[in-house]
Amino acid sequence: MSSKFKVFSMFDGVGGFIIGLNNANKKLGDKYFHTVVSNQYEPSRKNQDAFEVGKYHFPDMEHIGKDVQEIDNKKFEDLSKEKVSMIVGGFPCQDYSVARSKKHEMGIEGKKGVLFWEIIRAVNHIKPNYLILENVDRLLKSPSNQRGRDFAIMLGAFNQLGYSVEWRVINAADYGKPQRRRRVFFFVYKNNTLIAKKINKEFEKKINGLDSLVEEEKYDDYIFSTGLFARQFPIEKKPNKKRHFSQNLSELDKTDENYIVDISDNFTGAIWNSGVMRDGKYYTADTIPIVEKCKTLGDVVKQAKNYYVKKYGKDEYERYLDNYYIQDKEKLKKFEYLRGSKKIERTTADGHTWIYSEGGMSPHDKFELPARTMLTSEGSVNRSTHFLKDEKGYRLLTPIEAELLQGFPEEWTRYKNIDNKKIEISDKMRYFFMGNALVTGIVERISIELYKMNNN
Repeated sequence: MSSKFKVFSMFDGVGGFIIGLNNANKKLGDKYFHTVVSNQYEPSRKNQDAFEVGKYHFPDMEHIGKDVQEIDNKKFEDLSKEKVSMIVGGFPCQDYSVARSKKHEMGIEGKKGVLFWEIIRAVNHIKPNYLILENVDRLLKSPSNQRGRDFAIMLGAFNQLGYSVEWRVINAADYGKPQRRRRVFFFVYKNNTLIAKKINKEFEKKINGLDSLVEEEKYDDYIFSTGLFARQFPIEKKPNKKRHFSQNLSELDKTDENYIVDISDNFTGAIWNSGVMRDGKYYTADTIPIVEKCKTLGDVVKQAKNYYVKKYGKDEYERYLDNYYIQDKEKLKKFEYLRGSKKIERTTADGHTWIYSEGGMSPHDKFELPARTMLTSEGSVNRSTHFLKDEKGYRLLTPIEAELLQGFPEEWTRYKNIDNKKIEISDKMRYFFMGNALVTGIVERISIELYKMNNN
């Protein structure tokens, strides 16, 4: 009988991981991944719109709508008793994100960076077999004054609890998706699981007799061919510019009370876009994706139009689209300025002057290419906002197009549930949701491969 996975979705947002898991179920032909509980809470916001979207779409699921730091250990222990075997989540990334300047970057010490430790607390009590996690790729280089330290601390924390970690930075557009969005994904597995035993057996077989190779070369086969990410997201079989590296996270034993502190104080070393950590030692390589043909922004615009016309009619689609054309000449000039090249003299607080330079970008986004990375500011007048031009003029993305760029169903974020009432959500908040979301198709492929490895 095939294995089933009961899932806890942490930092759930508007359910991107759940959609990816459910889509994997459809491809596999059964409900192997069953999300039984989610947690979503945004401390900085009075209205918990994302939480209410989850309740609207999944009314039969348990939704915990409070700060994860306020969930007591007993609740996690109850989930263990309910045999929750997997945790998923895109944990908050603001303290690692490129959207923040280096001056304000705080890494693992930041207010939202510390929420990683809530994942560790949950793991310690639930003891799941697997985790699938996601974050911005800058995490691998955080903080700027001790590159890789934050990620090494995370690896060390999982090592202490008896887990191995495989990671890969994935640009969604490299694997067929219509958005250039680079994120690091973690596949974390307990060292006593069937998958771990299979991996260990294969791993030891591969490196047997390779003592003549330098240490890091012994582990390339796993990263390049046999690991979960290599199976679903193929890469070239040699590291880019011969960049691969291996070392212990710390010379201390993981049971030493100073193990994590030692990593934090003393870590130095390369961490590339692919790698694996086993028993406190990590192996990493700079890998090159084997690029698949991707959907384009134009494909998404066409898909959104077909959906809307079929559901509401052609005339209604034209009226709907009119809401997103920009008629204000001042706004058009602002977009032209923001997307153009510029050199601006700036002065620091102590009176030092310097020149800020910014290269130009295309006057408008090209329909024949995948979209650029969406941010939470999508829809506002700024350089990162998608700016489309067609025969009628310049316009913004519609919320439906934003949803499709992330692999969400059309109108997924349109409604929320408050006191069993269906309430419409503003476009601004819908853009915000999608800027915070992940590409669900990547989760789908990871989940399919996890199923295959667990049942092969």
